Amino acid sequence: MSKLDKILAESGSNIDASMGAGRSPRPLHGATPPPATSGPARLQGLVRSKDTAEIPLDRIERDPEQPREEFSEEGLERLAQSLRTRGQLQSIRVRWDEGRGVYVIVCGERRWRAARMAGLLTMSCVIMDQPAEPGELLALQLVENALREDLRPIEQARAYKALLELHAWSARQLATELAINPATVTRALALLELPASVQERVEQGALAPATAYEVSKVEDPTLQAEVALAAVDEGLKRSEVAELVQAVKAGRPAPATRPEPVAFDLGDCTVTVRWKKASPTTAPQALRKALKLAQDRERPDQAA
Repeated sequence: MSKLDKILAESGSNIDASMGAGRSPRPLHGATPPPATSGPARLQGLVRSKDTAEIPLDRIERDPEQPREEFSEEGLERLAQSLRTRGQLQSIRVRWDEGRGVYVIVCGERRWRAARMAGLLTMSCVIMDQPAEPGELLALQLVENALREDLRPIEQARAYKALLELHAWSARQLATELAINPATVTRALALLELPASVQERVEQGALAPATAYEVSKVEDPTLQAEVALAAVDEGLKRSEVAELVQAVKAGRPAPATRPEPVAFDLGDCTVTVRWKKASPTTAPQALRKALKLAQDRERPDQAA
C-alpha cells in the first residue's frame, strides 16, 4: 500500500464516500447521537458512516494552502444553479481547526464557493477526525482536483513541486504515489522552468502545456520566450515547435512554417492555395505548378 493509499484509508473515508455513497448526517461536536434502532429489511447489513455531518456554511472556511487558486465564475454559477435545483449531490471533505475554531476545507472548495452563491445555509461534509500532515493534505487536495476538475497546468505543476519538496520524493516516486504516468510529472515540472511570460500564455490557454514542454527544451530563457511567441502567433503544432526547437539548439535556420491559405477571386471562380504542411513553396510557385498540371490534363493523348 502506498503512502497516499494509507492517507486515503486513514482520513475517515474513501473517494466514493466523499461523493455521498452510504452516508448519513451526524451531529456536530458536543451533540448526542440518536440511539440505534432496527430498520426495515432494505437497511439490514448497511453500514452507516460516522464521518458525515451537515455543517453551517459560516463555520466552514477555505484552506489558504489549497493548490487551486483560480475558479471560473461561469462554472461556479452553473454549479450554484445545480445546487439550487437539485441540492448537494457530493459531500465535501473538511477538518476541524482548533486554533481558528472553524472547519477547514480539505477537498471541495469549488462546491463550497458555489453553495455560498446559491444561498445554501449548510453543506454535507465528510469530517477528517484524524490529524494530517500538510503534505498529506496537499496530496488529498491534488487527488480530489484531478478526479473532479483539473487544476490549471501551472497550478498543478506547483502542487507537484510542493509534494516533491515536502516528502523528498523523486518525480518517479510522486508518479507512483499519485498513480499517474511519470512523463506527466516531468512535463508539468518543466513548465515551472519557463519564463513568466511563457507560463502566462499557458495559463491563458494560448499555448498548450505539451507545446510549452517542447519550448522548455531550449536552455536560453530569451530564446524560450521567442519560440513561444512564434508558436502562438503562427499557430504552430507541437511537432512544428519541436522542429523549431531542434533547429534553434543546433544553430540551424528555422524550418519553414505552414503558410496561411491564399484565395484568388477570378470573377466566375475562386482559386485557393492551401498548404498541407510547412513548406517554402510560395503561392505563385504553387499556382505555376497547378497551371502546368491543368495544361497537361487538357493535352490530347500522344500515346501511339
